[in-house]
This record gives sequence, structure tokens and C-alpha cells, in this order.
Amino acid sequence: MERCLRSAIVALDFAPGEFIDKGAVCTTLGVSRFPVSEALARLAAEGLVEILPQRGSRAARIRLSEVRESMLIRQALEGMVAEAAAKHLSAVAIEALRSNLEAQQEAVSRGDRPGFHALDLDFHTILVEGLEMPRVAAVIDASRANIDRVRRLLSSPRRHVVTLAEHWEIFRALETHDAPATRRAMEAHLDAVVEELERFSVEHAEVFVQA
Repeated sequence: MERCLRSAIVALDFAPGEFIDKGAVCTTLGVSRFPVSEALARLAAEGLVEILPQRGSRAARIRLSEVRESMLIRQALEGMVAEAAAKHLSAVAIEALRSNLEAQQEAVSRGDRPGFHALDLDFHTILVEGLEMPRVAAVIDASRANIDRVRRLLSSPRRHVVTLAEHWEIFRALETHDAPATRRAMEAHLDAVVEELERFSVEHAEVFVQA
């Protein structure tokens, strides 16, 4: 229940600011209103839902301050992860990254936006898991909910082509074990997301809370 609603909000099935029809959710999932209300309350605690007395519940608009903070965490940790990966990542993990990038290329060619998004997440996951850093992975994963909504909002064929090129840049530096270059490529990749977010938030202010 909660997982289904969270996935729907993150996937933008409910747009930021859109009211959630509890009756429709109950019908779709075949449950009563009580567990839906409980799930929404828990998601409100995560910042993904806003509960408005006498009005209902809606998918929360995206707080820019939270996204900026989450991106800062990712930039710091994933920059260090990339640097460490260039020194220590196994040949098996490097080949897994190559296969992932080839699949990303195919997804771009097909215009497969959901597929590319999943492969994008996998690319970053392979780096962390290949280094066997479960606590670092957990911190990065915890910062992703609002970031994932933003990435889906920014999703476009042009953005996918740019992201793929940035991923290949990271991979080429990593493959040659150039640790400083790998870190710079990762940081530049994440900086580009932040810059695009700032532009998008000005053009689509209704989706965001500026505070």
C-alpha cells in the first residue's frame, strides 16, 4: 500500500500539488479508506504528501531547499565513491558498468524514458555496491525520493543524451584508473543536474516550494 503510493508519487503519476482521490485509490487497490489514510500519513512524514484539513491530501510540491541539500549529500559522497572506484573497483564491476552503458545507449535510441531512468539509477548503484559500502549506499539511497521526482521532471530526450555522455566520461576515466578525473567527471555530472534544476524551477515555479 505505502510502497505503491510512494512509487506513484515519485513516478509523477500524481503531479506535485495534485490532490489524491482516496476513493479511487481504494478502488484500484481493493482496500478500505483506513489503510490508505495511514499510508498517506506516513508519506506526509517523509515529505511526499501534504495533508490539508477539510480539503484532503495531495502530492507535495517539491521543496527546493530539500533537493539542494540532498544533491549536496550526493555530490560529496558520490564524488568520493567515484574516486575510490577508480582505484579499487573490480574488473567484474567495470564490465557491469560497460554493459549498463550499452543498455543506456539502446534505451536512448528507443526513446525509452522509464528504462533509461532505471538504468541511470543502476549505474550509480553499481559503483557503490561494487565497493561494498552498504552504509554509504544507504545514505545516498535515503536522499533520493525528492531527487527522483526532480529527475523525472527534467527527463527529456535531450537530457538523456547529455546524461549518457556524462556517464561515458565517468566510465572512461574510471577504466583508466584516473581517480582525480573520475571524481571530477562525477561532480560535473551532478553539477549539471543542479544547474538544470535551477533553470527548470524558475520556468515551472508552481511545482516547487522555494523555502
